[in-house]
Amino acid sequence: MINQNSLSRSDIENTLYHLNYRWNMEALSLWKGDKAPFTAYEIYEGYDSFINLDTLAAIDALPGATGKRRLRFALIDHYLQRALLPHENEMRAWTRGAAAHVSGEKIYFRDIITWCQKSSTYEKRQILQKESGPLCKFLKPFALNYWNILIEMLSNDLGFENYIQYCSEKKALDYSYYYEALKKLLLTTDTLYFDAMEKWCRKRFGIPLADLTRFDSINILSLREFDGLFPEKPLGELTPFFRHWDMDTDHIPGLNIDIEKEKGKSAQGICFVLQAPDEITILMRPEGGWIDLETLWHELGHGFSAAYTSSDLSFAEKDMATSFSLSEAFAFLNQNLALSVPFLTKQLGLHAKEAEDLTYHKVLKDFSMFRRYAAKFIAEYEMFMGGDLTSGEPYARTMARYTGFYYQPESHLFDLVPELYCLDYILGWMGEAVMESHLREVLGKRWMFTKEAGIILKGWWSQGNRDDLPAFLERNGLTEMSMEIMVKKWERALG
Repeated sequence: MINQNSLSRSDIENTLYHLNYRWNMEALSLWKGDKAPFTAYEIYEGYDSFINLDTLAAIDALPGATGKRRLRFALIDHYLQRALLPHENEMRAWTRGAAAHVSGEKIYFRDIITWCQKSSTYEKRQILQKESGPLCKFLKPFALNYWNILIEMLSNDLGFENYIQYCSEKKALDYSYYYEALKKLLLTTDTLYFDAMEKWCRKRFGIPLADLTRFDSINILSLREFDGLFPEKPLGELTPFFRHWDMDTDHIPGLNIDIEKEKGKSAQGICFVLQAPDEITILMRPEGGWIDLETLWHELGHGFSAAYTSSDLSFAEKDMATSFSLSEAFAFLNQNLALSVPFLTKQLGLHAKEAEDLTYHKVLKDFSMFRRYAAKFIAEYEMFMGGDLTSGEPYARTMARYTGFYYQPESHLFDLVPELYCLDYILGWMGEAVMESHLREVLGKRWMFTKEAGIILKGWWSQGNRDDLPAFLERNGLTEMSMEIMVKKWERALG
């Protein structure tokens, strides 16, 4: 039995470390398609006397302010996860077997994105649209039950007014500010976006944007039409590029890169940080083409920033971030250099015209993705502020309004990412724009081929999660993030 009155900061940090590790090990095993090291209900065995509101009060009573918010919300994470685990397992069990039947093919929910990117036609995606709607309706009660229990616990047990307040306090973000700012940005860039996207859709499909769905957007944004330009070599043979930064990806301590095509592995690339800088695993199942390069480079951005984190930092500064926008900024920075004109021409040997055409569509893709995440954030903010998660109609209208693609109302709960993570992506894009601008200004357009870039990046990565993204930019003398930076970037590339 743990006596909360005698808990020290180190006691709390050590226990949270072990809980985080167990949880991440479980998630890593599921993602790899391996048998988990223990069954789900065993994750929290023996921790009942720690995961409770008394421990939360003990954290609040710790002297000083440094790191307390991180400890507080790390405990809340486990408090919620333990209660929601049975409902999550039930939903996962039903979802695992859910599949749409398309012209003799069985498309499982977990494979829809990859199938739309690589194996589908417009006609088949239309069938998927019809097939997936009833599946979402069938699974909706399980998803709704999960969210209702979560929101009830936040209110009754933890005293949060609503889900937005919980996310805002956890990530130290003013969601109402970003709600208004993003609506304004989307309106300001409507003409630039819709003109360019309409032109691309008609060229790619011979069909107007208004007749396309979210599944068509997955296909076009994979850049599949340009895969004929992709180098005919294994993906792993492209990583020697990082020797420009004095980095050998096969020999970075703590970093394990798994890009084999095992059958049970999830199709979605991901980076698991069990503990920084000592245990980081990048998982990916290559499918071929530019989407693989973007995915691997993105996850390497996460992996590098964790692997080069200074071991001198505290546990809270290394492994207990409450917002991941800084890590996303590093990931987008690494991802975007891979489809820049200098990289495409010098590293991959594309002709200048080919590289410029591909880069144009890469920027348009990112513009579309930014608008998708901004629209999702707006829809989710309104949904949680309104307190009604049952209707998907407002979500579908908002997504269609700002992206141009049709979204199914039935799918709104299955497009919902916890803790309004859409904003982490958006802030990550904004932070990446600041970082890339600085590197280009200091080292030139071909900054990615310089040893100095590696020195700067390793210095940034070494700071771990000590600061959130705005504080990181300030500490390192970088420009503040702004919406105007993004608009100028799109106008420069597409206007």
